[in-house]
Amino acid sequence: MPETMGSIIADAEDNGVRLDKFLATRLPEMSRSRLQALIAQGCVSSGGGHVTDAARRVKPEQEFTLTIPDAVPSYLLPQDIALEIVYEDKHLLVINKPAGLTVHPGAGNPDGTLVNALLQHCGESLSGVGGVARPGIVHRIDKDTSGLLVVAKNDAAHLHLSAQLAERSLKRVYAAVAWGKPKTAKGTITANIGRSLSNRQKMAVLKKGGKPAVTHYEVVASYQLPVASLLECTLETGRTHQIRVHLSYIGHPLVGDPAYGQSTESRLKANMYKTLPKKTSEALLAFHRQALHAREIAFIHPATGRQMRFEAKLPKDMRELIKRLSS
Repeated sequence: MPETMGSIIADAEDNGVRLDKFLATRLPEMSRSRLQALIAQGCVSSGGGHVTDAARRVKPEQEFTLTIPDAVPSYLLPQDIALEIVYEDKHLLVINKPAGLTVHPGAGNPDGTLVNALLQHCGESLSGVGGVARPGIVHRIDKDTSGLLVVAKNDAAHLHLSAQLAERSLKRVYAAVAWGKPKTAKGTITANIGRSLSNRQKMAVLKKGGKPAVTHYEVVASYQLPVASLLECTLETGRTHQIRVHLSYIGHPLVGDPAYGQSTESRLKANMYKTLPKKTSEALLAFHRQALHAREIAFIHPATGRQMRFEAKLPKDMRELIKRLSS
């Protein structure tokens, strides 16, 4: 059933304010872009008539009614794909995504994604994000990265969590196995990231342009030569491929990530690696994804205000890789 919000009355200080801005201040659980769409659809009325101009200036004591229509069905198909749900309530879910599962449909991945799985799992519990019955993806992790991400079930939760992401208060910590060992046990990588000038399908550190990106890292353990190190990486920003690009930039790309470093086969041909035990080399060659796992996530619950924190242990493939590197 459509939801009606009536008696939204302008005060003296609202005189001359745009309608969309006025409504956004009174309805903070809704984004301004969503309100603009509702106004254009004729969902706002005043004085017995519909108001369809978001730029209209309001007057003191003017009363508005907003009718929110039922969320329209998503064009995406629900699909029965197994999910590891760490936490769920009527506002959000926390998912431990396996490596190999794409988050959102796109070119080359029209279905079989996390979003398709969530549409099946959530069913009618989705009240709609942006007027469509679909889950709200607050942040993404790469297809071949495993680990935790939070998903909103409604506009209010999506808006609140997205604001935390923008304010850098939504904490995300990753475990990464990188080639070699950084010179310092702890460090911060601050370097803008944007589309590579030589390959538009990749991201790169840019001297000019790009977006600010900050990654904090700490060496947890190093293995053998050191051939590789286990790092804890905390994101201050969330750029596409940020950890992969930043670690490559300082000379320590992720194991299993030829897009931002040498292939494992090429690297193991170097003289320094020829003394590695055969089983270690075999384990490295058999690892076919970037060794990256979203281990921890923390945020303020958008409805209760409670601090929420979740951890997910390393997946089996990364545990076995570390075990072999440690032997």
